[in-house]
Amino acid sequence: MKDLIVSEFNETIWKKFLKGLKVYRLIENGDRIAVCISGGKDSMLMAKCMQRWQRYGNIDFEVLFIVMNPGYSERNIRKIKENVDLLDLPVQYFDTKIFESVAKEKNNPCFLCSRLRRGYLYKTAQELGCNKIALGHHFDDVIETILMGMLYGSQMQTMMPKIHSENYSGMEVIRPLYLVREENILQWADMNGMNFIDCACSVTEKNHSSKRQEIKNLLKQLRQVNPEVDMNIFRSAENVNLQTLISYHIGDEYHHFLDDYSDGRSVRGTKKI
Repeated sequence: MKDLIVSEFNETIWKKFLKGLKVYRLIENGDRIAVCISGGKDSMLMAKCMQRWQRYGNIDFEVLFIVMNPGYSERNIRKIKENVDLLDLPVQYFDTKIFESVAKEKNNPCFLCSRLRRGYLYKTAQELGCNKIALGHHFDDVIETILMGMLYGSQMQTMMPKIHSENYSGMEVIRPLYLVREENILQWADMNGMNFIDCACSVTEKNHSSKRQEIKNLLKQLRQVNPEVDMNIFRSAENVNLQTLISYHIGDEYHHFLDDYSDGRSVRGTKKI
């Protein structure tokens, strides 16, 4: 398979991958990183980028490529193995029964599935001696998360480029494709003649509608009016002026604009509730 990442997609994928690593300091000397491959296009591309940087970059770190099987069909497992072989990725496979457990959840199966997967990945990575796990979320995921939080979660939040684990000491999640656009990932897959599995769970197969899909459709409409809407949303999460917010909190430490309103436009006080 021809390596197109640094030829055809040098500007749209490789340089953005490297920029994300540098700007957010995602990889450091001595890291041992579990690169988590779900079987989709995003995690496969991320794995190939990580493999290339580990071989040719100027940072000394280790990578372990892992595929956690939550209960995929044999057809999907074959497809994952075909793509892994095509991309020349040395993968370790781990079987779980997550889909079986999720099938019993009626209210929010996707949330439970995500939580169980993440917990298993943390546990497995820790057992393998890793200090970080790499996930394949991309720029579009970040934008969609911001809008989903506002429209459906009543909160202003974003998907962070890296974050410490609250339950697994010394472990971090990193997102190396943080600045890479989904359309370019699709182009990379198409140019290589590759196709990948989607979520592949029985719940998703029965219900093709989701809040994230609604957000994707909304963004598609907004781009017709304003082609810069994605970047504007992203920059809004970087360009927050706390003096223009009604309230905000850091953990259980809450702040309200009335706390020091009588003092004028000064630094706000702290209020715990």
